[in-house]
Amino acid sequence: MNLSKSRYCRGIQCPKMLWLEKYKPEVKEEIDNSSVLENGNMVHEVARYLFGEHVNIEYTDNLKEMIDNTYSTIESYEDVVITEASFNYENNFCSVDILKKNKDKYEIYEVKSSTGLKDVYINDASYQYYVLTSLGFKVTKCSVIVINSEYERIGNIELDKLFLENDITETVIELQDTVKENVKKINEYMENVNERDEAIDDHCYDPYRCPFFNYCTKDFPQPNVFNITRELGTTAMKLYKQGYVSFEDLLHAKIRDSYRQRIEFELYDKPDYIDKKSIKEFLNTLSYPLYFLDFETYQMPIPLYNHVHPYEQVPFQYSLHYYEKENGELKHTEYLGIPGTDPRRLLAEQLVRDIPLDACTLAYNMSFEKGRIKRLAEIYPDLSKHLMNIYDHIKDLEDPFSKRYYYKKCMDGSSSIKKVLPALFPSDPNLDYHNLDQIHNGSEAMNSFRAMENMDEKELADTRENLLKYCGLDTYAMVKIYDKLKEVVKDE
Repeated sequence: MNLSKSRYCRGIQCPKMLWLEKYKPEVKEEIDNSSVLENGNMVHEVARYLFGEHVNIEYTDNLKEMIDNTYSTIESYEDVVITEASFNYENNFCSVDILKKNKDKYEIYEVKSSTGLKDVYINDASYQYYVLTSLGFKVTKCSVIVINSEYERIGNIELDKLFLENDITETVIELQDTVKENVKKINEYMENVNERDEAIDDHCYDPYRCPFFNYCTKDFPQPNVFNITRELGTTAMKLYKQGYVSFEDLLHAKIRDSYRQRIEFELYDKPDYIDKKSIKEFLNTLSYPLYFLDFETYQMPIPLYNHVHPYEQVPFQYSLHYYEKENGELKHTEYLGIPGTDPRRLLAEQLVRDIPLDACTLAYNMSFEKGRIKRLAEIYPDLSKHLMNIYDHIKDLEDPFSKRYYYKKCMDGSSSIKKVLPALFPSDPNLDYHNLDQIHNGSEAMNSFRAMENMDEKELADTRENLLKYCGLDTYAMVKIYDKLKEVVKDE
């Protein structure tokens, strides 16, 4: 097996993952990690300058060329910082993110776009140490560089504050016998042309979700224990390890009421559950004028503007539908930032113009909108009083669904608006996100806005229109859900 540092880490997580990649790639689930890769590339581009001037080994499909260029650079300098230095030892290949050479001594720095040190990063660095020391290099230090989540940009980026170094040299040295054994085991596993059965366990999602999980559980009953939550994780895995697989099994398990409700609706095909009394009590907490607010945000590992933390959710757009009075005309306003500029100040100014003091505002999963508003209030003290007034008057339209006052089988146990909306309006094409062009979810909205800065005029205009349509549908959907709630309790 030709190993790389990523393959080595996947082989540790589960060797069958590597085996399936080689022998059955067609059963691999497509998992969109484009934003993760983009963030990683951005962090690596900036981190290269942590130690000042450097020589970068340009990537090419010809690994030998990269290795030759690395050795040539090493031989040309007594002291040098090399990024993407590439090496191969007995079919074990690695590119070192940052390699510092000081005469005959070398230091390895593995750069991650994460905000904390993880075991998989230590395994990654340990593999690189193994390759280089096996080739005869004297490696005196091995570190993992991560993002400092507490850093707030003010002025130019301060690399020494943006990044945190974790010296793991002692741990890496202690792991070298384990690395050698792991390499041997992975190669032996890959030599077997017959597929092996591997137990479903925590490694299926830790440290990363396996793209072959659906294949490995293809013979499980449908639905099963791993369908009770949206994300594969510890709750479902713990139940599975206790012997609960099918929904029938789960009837005898100690599980939260929302899980049990979902299971019973699935098994017994129960009719819609509507707690009219609780829904009416919720509606009675609302007042007019009534506003429906939704933000779109982007987050980046490297803060682009002042008063931004790494991975902070920066609002660049909002949609606002509103009724000025009961049974009044539905009105709409919106804001969309200018690509390449900090959108927050203009957004905040328009928001306080659009939402009057003491007005009731609805959001769906309000903690997200409240978090953005509170942050804007911190950044702009002159707008703080009005922004915090909006904050104090926000109500959560998700409550009737997250608290199960209203539940339908087709919601699949979720209170997400992407599940609730089609459950309440299954045949309305105007409320179907799939009918939108280009942008169908928040991730696509974020990626599109980030890309707008480099678009030509036509593409920019189309993307802007599609962003407005997407965000507008979010708040229009809230209006329709609100109207539906009023409808179901009108005779109550």
